[in-house]
Amino acid sequence: MQQTLERFQDQVRTAAAGKGALRIRGGGSKDWYGQRLEGEILDTRAYAGIVDYEPTELVITARCGTPLAEIEAVLAERKQMLAFEPPHFGEGATLGGTIAAGLSGPRRASSGALRDFVLGAKLLDGKGDVLSFGGQVMKNVAGYDVSRLLAGSLGTLGLLLEVSVKVLPLSYREATLRFEMNEVDAIRKLNEWGGQPLPISASCWIDGVLALRLSGARAAVDAAIRSLGTAHGGHIMPDCEAFWASLREQRHAFFDGDAPLWRLSVPSTYGAIVLGGPQLIEWGGAQRWLRADGDAATSERIRATVKACGGHATLFRGGDKSVGVFQPLAPAVAKIHERLKAGFDPSNIFNPGRMY
Repeated sequence: MQQTLERFQDQVRTAAAGKGALRIRGGGSKDWYGQRLEGEILDTRAYAGIVDYEPTELVITARCGTPLAEIEAVLAERKQMLAFEPPHFGEGATLGGTIAAGLSGPRRASSGALRDFVLGAKLLDGKGDVLSFGGQVMKNVAGYDVSRLLAGSLGTLGLLLEVSVKVLPLSYREATLRFEMNEVDAIRKLNEWGGQPLPISASCWIDGVLALRLSGARAAVDAAIRSLGTAHGGHIMPDCEAFWASLREQRHAFFDGDAPLWRLSVPSTYGAIVLGGPQLIEWGGAQRWLRADGDAATSERIRATVKACGGHATLFRGGDKSVGVFQPLAPAVAKIHERLKAGFDPSNIFNPGRMY
């Protein structure tokens, strides 16, 4: 692995000297995410392997090119999991790409976001130097938490070489209840149930049907099934594992077709938002997927509406990326981004323009 690392360093230093651009790429399963792709490919897949895994400590450390499926298989053998349920979006997904994309799956509202589980990282910066941040325990940060900053940075700050991630035990029991109700009632119920001691691990409303996943101890899940089923008419959904996987990987019928896909992040308590297209609601109401045009006029209208709700909108897939994939930053926040980029990547060689 040392030879591979040295090859990465040579490639970075050569690019920095020639003011060239490098496009960090693992399996390429998320190439479509973000703004433009630019530069010579820096393929991370050769830098792979699990460095350390201690099940009793609930921490796994692996190199950036390690296949995500391999990590999940190793964890499953010890009845553990990546609690944020990261989407693969393809067979080639790697750990580095997963962290760089910063995307979480259906369990995010109950367990936390991907960045909450990042404990430490090693980074190759724009000068070709290896930097280490954090460690392998939760209380390891003094000052600025750079390891979590890398989550969702889309490789714009450097090449994520190695990462330590907290893992959690698998649930003893899982079941999914199905309720027929409209959008307004679903959002109201999700917030009402969210304030109760119920083992809710995921939720989804689409086309008049609310699906609620329950995970945890057998007694807790069985009690919740009896309570919600009796009082609110919930019925157990068969083959629920495939349903939640279809949401995580966006294979559900809602995601079919060529219409641009918007990701809306809003306060979970906010009611129905009328935006002229079909919606799918997750995370207790906090994440909403919208199928709508991605042109400039539609983009401006969607972002203005969602901002007024206290949230932000991302043109997640498809559409005209020239309107900006991500919600424009406030001037003060944009300055912070610029300074961080300049500090880690002074020659602007890593994934230039991928975020803003």
